[in-house]
Amino acid sequence: MAESLDRRQQIIGAAAASFASRGVAATTVRQIADEVGILSGSLYHHFDSKEAIVEAILGPYLEDLRRRYAEVLTGDSDPATRLRNLVHASLDTAAAHPHATEIYQNDVNYLRGLARFHYLKDVAREVQSAWLGVIEAGVDSGAFRADIDTRVFYRFIRDAVWLSVRWFHPTPEYPTSRLADQCTVIFLDGLADRRAAATDRSDTTEPAPVAAG
Repeated sequence: MAESLDRRQQIIGAAAASFASRGVAATTVRQIADEVGILSGSLYHHFDSKEAIVEAILGPYLEDLRRRYAEVLTGDSDPATRLRNLVHASLDTAAAHPHATEIYQNDVNYLRGLARFHYLKDVAREVQSAWLGVIEAGVDSGAFRADIDTRVFYRFIRDAVWLSVRWFHPTPEYPTSRLADQCTVIFLDGLADRRAAATDRSDTTEPAPVAAG
């Protein structure tokens, strides 16, 4: 039993790396079996199809994401803190499941076309609802700007957060938490240096009138 479970994990690990680099559609069962060092037929003793392997990879990732989002949304905090916590939750989940994150981001549209993965549409709606709920609450409370379309803001921050899995590699000097904090600052405060802006405003202040005589 232990050997079977170990082999199953080897298959999942090899498949996750292949799906993330090649794509689900372009990866064959034979390639996965070769990576693990078994015959293609032997792989079917552990999974009934390639789609079943994909599901075994995405399942824990989506479950972890939902759990982290639920913790953020049930917490008693203001919209800005919730937005920051959603960024943290997303990046922490991506760090814990890097291959699954990349597979989902790259192949979600392809997978939604397969009957086995129709539930991914519900997942996407849940994720969007979580973000939009926080953003809209911030607009309603006056914490966020009302002149920016909430769906546009959501799409920008969503892509910035999730696609970072393609280039971000945490280090002791620059951990995931620091990226999350700086991402939040960029989206909430922008890149403008407020000190410089204050100086510019003071420079343009009209001088006091000089008394005659």
